[in-house]
Amino acid sequence: MIKQFLSLEWKSFFRSASFEKSIVIKIIMGFFLLYFIAMFLGIGLVLYSGLKKAFPEQDPLLMVNKGLFYWILADLVFRFFFQKLPVMSVIPLLTLPIKRNKIVNFVLGKSALSFFNILPLLVIIPFGIKLIIEGYPQTAVLVWMLALVLVTLIINFLNFIFESYSSETELSFLPIILLVGGLYALNHFNIIAFNEIVGKAFNAIYNTPFYIVILVLLLVLVYWFNFKILIQKLFLDSGLKTKIKEVSTSNLEWTKNFGDIAPFMKLDLKLIWRNKRTKSSVWLLAIGLLYGWFFYPQPTYQNLPWFSVFIGVFSTGIFLINFGQFIPAWDSAYYKLLMSQNIKYEQYLKSKFTLMAASVVILFVLGIPYVFFGWKILLAHFAAAIYNVGVNTHVILWGGSFNRKKIDLSTKAAFNYQGTGVVQWLIGIPLLLLPMGLFALFYFLVGFEIACLVMGLLGVAGIVLHQKLMTLITLKYLNSKYKMIDAFNQNN
Repeated sequence: MIKQFLSLEWKSFFRSASFEKSIVIKIIMGFFLLYFIAMFLGIGLVLYSGLKKAFPEQDPLLMVNKGLFYWILADLVFRFFFQKLPVMSVIPLLTLPIKRNKIVNFVLGKSALSFFNILPLLVIIPFGIKLIIEGYPQTAVLVWMLALVLVTLIINFLNFIFESYSSETELSFLPIILLVGGLYALNHFNIIAFNEIVGKAFNAIYNTPFYIVILVLLLVLVYWFNFKILIQKLFLDSGLKTKIKEVSTSNLEWTKNFGDIAPFMKLDLKLIWRNKRTKSSVWLLAIGLLYGWFFYPQPTYQNLPWFSVFIGVFSTGIFLINFGQFIPAWDSAYYKLLMSQNIKYEQYLKSKFTLMAASVVILFVLGIPYVFFGWKILLAHFAAAIYNVGVNTHVILWGGSFNRKKIDLSTKAAFNYQGTGVVQWLIGIPLLLLPMGLFALFYFLVGFEIACLVMGLLGVAGIVLHQKLMTLITLKYLNSKYKMIDAFNQNN
């Protein structure tokens, strides 16, 4: 049965409609995977000698055990945002004489072979081998290495438990952030020394291998808990029940002041507020608005005034980047219906432009308190805001004409890569790196004020040429309309 499941997984991977379309993304992700493999393997190879050289009077093993608490916290957060439970198309299998527990065991067993579980081995194995070479007891080291593997698997299954209970909430990332942040704060302020507790626990396992039974039992417990959660959802009609909820309404009559684009703006605002992915993206505005407070209080970044334009573009353009990069994929569920109506495409795009431009202005005004760190920072933010309105809005609308990925609006937004294509990876170059490069060039050649002036003039030029640019962008969308309709009709 396992062989047949593996065969189905292989066929679904290579026969999917989106395989050829996503081949570039797979190649890019392949390079990222190779990078992480090399990085973790390098850490494993130099960890012992590096610690011994930096701290010659301390035992590297004891130091590693003391730092495992931070690794566990980082692994929990990293997995929550990036690791998803491996799934297979189980509905057709439920009509066949296959026991549900076999399907669930296969899905959970497949998760144990996740790349996230392999990465720690690239550190554990070289470090463990080095310990044995240096004369540490072989049995004790092997048990210690096995304990780390068990902890990795426990974190793996804990992540799926967190996912199952938080997937229904809009701010699904808050519980894990609060949990990890709370544990870190308790340890950091010496309220509860978790790093000492975890270090002593692994020292105990190293000195008394029998204690590893505790980790085995804990792994069995979290596996069984996952099994119960999944098997309760494994029914043909589990996804057929419709959730009844009260839809909140708001007065959007003020949008009539925008003339012929008012109907589209009203639709966009309703889409943003009524759907999980778009609604939770709005909360990310706070991150963008407060982005500079992570950097400006540090003297290092105060001595890098050219870096302030990057923060300015990001903080005033966080909505532009989040919302704009998925135009028109936000409307992919009803894009064909929308295109069959007697509407002007330019009005449709102008409503998107107006929303993005208005968000830039609002975020700049809310970011005026950055003047506390100096008038130069406020000037850079002002130039960045003008640049966002005049240049980046048009750039991101142009990039949207290449979108071919459908978006599920009912899924959460945090670290959700569903609907992400090559465009979303490449659009960051003209959006963020280009203005930062231009500003840095003029800053080093002429000065800070002239660099801000150049950024502002580019933005003003974009505003003056707005109508001509929108005509060209509209033409590009019209030429791509039927390709987008065909792509959005497919399940990516």
